[in-house]
Amino acid sequence: MKTALSILGILLLLGALLFIRRTPLASRNDPVVVVYVSEDQVFSEPILRDFERETGIRVKAVYDTEEAKSTGVVNRLLAEKANPQADVYWANEPIRAELLRQQGVAAAYRSPNAAQIPAEFKDPAGYWTGFSARARVLIVGDSVEAKPASILAYLDPRWAGRAVIANPLFGTTTAHIAALFTIWGEARTQEFLAGLRRNGVAISTSNGESADFVAAGQHSFSLVDSDDAINRRRQGKPVTLIYPDQGAEESGCFIVPNAALLIAGAPHPAAARQLIDYLLSAQTEKKLAFADCAQIPLHPGVETPPELRPLSDLKVMQVDYAAVAAKMAEIQPLLKAWLEL
Repeated sequence: MKTALSILGILLLLGALLFIRRTPLASRNDPVVVVYVSEDQVFSEPILRDFERETGIRVKAVYDTEEAKSTGVVNRLLAEKANPQADVYWANEPIRAELLRQQGVAAAYRSPNAAQIPAEFKDPAGYWTGFSARARVLIVGDSVEAKPASILAYLDPRWAGRAVIANPLFGTTTAHIAALFTIWGEARTQEFLAGLRRNGVAISTSNGESADFVAAGQHSFSLVDSDDAINRRRQGKPVTLIYPDQGAEESGCFIVPNAALLIAGAPHPAAARQLIDYLLSAQTEKKLAFADCAQIPLHPGVETPPELRPLSDLKVMQVDYAAVAAKMAEIQPLLKAWLEL
């Protein structure tokens, strides 16, 4: 009898596991929306909870882990392409949103809330839309005299051995270098990379670590995301944030927006469009501006905290994010070789 009960227990357990594996994240008839999220959970979850409260639509969110940042949910979306489980992808940058468009995972949707978002931050055919951006900025120690105002300061002999940059194989540093390839061309960008090595640039593991090195006085400056610099300022660290390359003949500041994308074959398309509309609203952009992520609204006229410059006050690097996405994949071997020099 005990043996029979044990076998029955095992069969029930296996059945439950198979049910869990075969059960989708949500029924197609529920008032629910399933969103995969690459933006940090600490910043994105409050927005999603507000959406639930204001609309009555339940949100089931799947977040990227820190170890698989921005790639875990993308790989899941690619794997689920033939049987979509998600409705919306909230990307923390537009490059992977563009990759999903190229792979046929995205569906076109032009949200009415995107009308005032500048065209350069939207896919021309409506497959993804940017919102709430980070800027790539210089974080500079307060004690540094004659502070640098351009990323070309990395090549100035005056700063030899005094600057740091995050590993270019990952994150927004990769995207920034890819963007330089698209606007400067191959020869000038490769010379820039060679110049970094000649001038003794240090390599950190992340933008956050770079910001900490500068805050501690170990390096004079670094190229980081604006939230890294603003957070160190809010912590009372002796650092200054400089938006680089703002001169008339300079290339401008590289902007990295979030992106919202409707999944092709989404189980809950109506709720998905409502969530995208909510993410692309000026209200959401204001919340993200005043959160610790300190993101720059793309809608004009949205209130921002004093340390955050509005987009209208910035000279923005003019890039094609689709071209940047293609270049990112192309330059991986070059960047690996550069790191080994």
